[in-house]
Amino acid sequence: MRSPTGNRDGLIWDDNGLGPVARWTRQPNVDAIDRVCRRALRIDDDDASRDHCVVKLHANGEFSKIYSVNTIRGKFMMRINLPVDPRNKTRAEATTLRLVHRSTDIPVPKVIAFQDFAGQDELGFEWLLMEAVPGKPAYYRWRKMTDAQKEALTKKVAEFHSQLFRCGNLGRGFRTIGSLGTSPDSDSHGTNPEPGPIVDSVFFAGPRYNYPIPRGPFHSSHDWLRAYLNLVISEHSTALAKAQNQDDKDHAEMVLRLARKLMRLVHKVFPSIVTPAENTILWHEDLSLKNIMVDDQGKVTGVIGWECVSAMPRWMACQMPAFLRGVGRTQKPDRQCYTNVSQSVDPSKPQPDLSPGNRDEDEDEEDSLDNEGKTELYWIHLMEYEQTNLRKIYYDRMRQLRPEWDKEMEEAELKVDFLGAVSRCGTQFYPVRVEQWADAIERKEFVSLMQVLRMGLRQPDKEAGGSTPTSTTSSASFRPRDSVSGAGSAAFSSSGRASPRPGGTASVIFRSPQWKQKSADDNRPGSSGSTSSVRPTPTTTSSSTSVALVRTRLN
Repeated sequence: MRSPTGNRDGLIWDDNGLGPVARWTRQPNVDAIDRVCRRALRIDDDDASRDHCVVKLHANGEFSKIYSVNTIRGKFMMRINLPVDPRNKTRAEATTLRLVHRSTDIPVPKVIAFQDFAGQDELGFEWLLMEAVPGKPAYYRWRKMTDAQKEALTKKVAEFHSQLFRCGNLGRGFRTIGSLGTSPDSDSHGTNPEPGPIVDSVFFAGPRYNYPIPRGPFHSSHDWLRAYLNLVISEHSTALAKAQNQDDKDHAEMVLRLARKLMRLVHKVFPSIVTPAENTILWHEDLSLKNIMVDDQGKVTGVIGWECVSAMPRWMACQMPAFLRGVGRTQKPDRQCYTNVSQSVDPSKPQPDLSPGNRDEDEDEEDSLDNEGKTELYWIHLMEYEQTNLRKIYYDRMRQLRPEWDKEMEEAELKVDFLGAVSRCGTQFYPVRVEQWADAIERKEFVSLMQVLRMGLRQPDKEAGGSTPTSTTSSASFRPRDSVSGAGSAAFSSSGRASPRPGGTASVIFRSPQWKQKSADDNRPGSSGSTSSVRPTPTTTSSSTSVALVRTRLN
């Protein structure tokens, strides 16, 4: 259980209708950043050297601000963290970056220094100082990159993921689910850090930070997902008690019914007793094109965005990386069939202000995406076509690197779908269809979650003795998915709020007309997407559970 520790000054949570949003109650002081950086980099703090350390705001993150620090010693980046998970979040990122830098060929930022106790210096926030990674986000280069460059990037990401399977514990990965460096006795410089309490917005966002729920490290997927569902149940039990209208009451009751239904299924999909603890891997959930840095030739120069990366179950890594998730499209869009921008702009409607004063301080003019005279729809469809082809490139490369990849993907399919259902059950998106999927699994009908989200599922006809679902897939015959992965970026994105957009044209069910659909799996280049009181009878098995065993438990 968590007992609140650390200074949370500077943070307040707002609710924008889609979930809690972290806000700054005060802004970091640039002069304080300058002084802290000078000390960490050992730059003389005198008037004559003021121009030797220039600090500028680079980007605003969900839970942090990034500042560029240009000095006589080189270019650096400082992440200043909101105290969403005091001490743990900063220390976990530093520990993870150091381990990946030391144990793999993945080009990650080198950690210079960090402060995981707010109030220990004049800045008043936790911070992490890193070397700047060269290059530009692939998001800005993608449209100009050749097919060969895109294929090379995809293969390189597969190689990175293969290395992460071996990262930790002398090349054998990890045991237990959690974040590195968060245990009370952890050493961020340790050669083989172990997972501790998990750092994830699913667990720390808004009031969830203070819920009396286990935070890990979790011995198994079963224990982790039960804690996740208990968070959802606690949150919506409170919402039900405070409901001020029938609409809010109905929604809370629906979420609670679905969460408890999934709770009953957890031990049927995941073994409740795992001995030894489950094998885990560092899994970068938000590996979008904005977090992959490339040079002018499209060669990968860095991978960023490691905050909230944890050691997760190995089946989590049996998904496509975020930049390859999207709707399947097998036919290349014909450029001539799409409307020109000049024909689609409505002069009566206000247009976005792209003047320099409305851009990030460190953003160059070349960072603007060139639509080349075509509407955004063309580029969305082109990206879908490219993703479809590149998914096969990624899959084939993983099969070369991991001969057991086919089996691992097959065993992971139902598990990934289950996580996708859990991550959506506490949101405003598709709760009815998630429940349809859960009901089908309870009936021992193995259906694809994403197909149910897109197309719905016919309910069994009791008078006719049941009906065949509109779409079913057999877990025993896996092939690379052409749609957004089951978990999507819903559970572990940097935003931490589930907001998937499956493909297709199926209508979306909202709990009230005022809700708007938020698309986290926007397929434009660079989209990151960016989460029972009765214990079931224990089932003992190994942590690598095949689909056949899952079927046996369901039967």
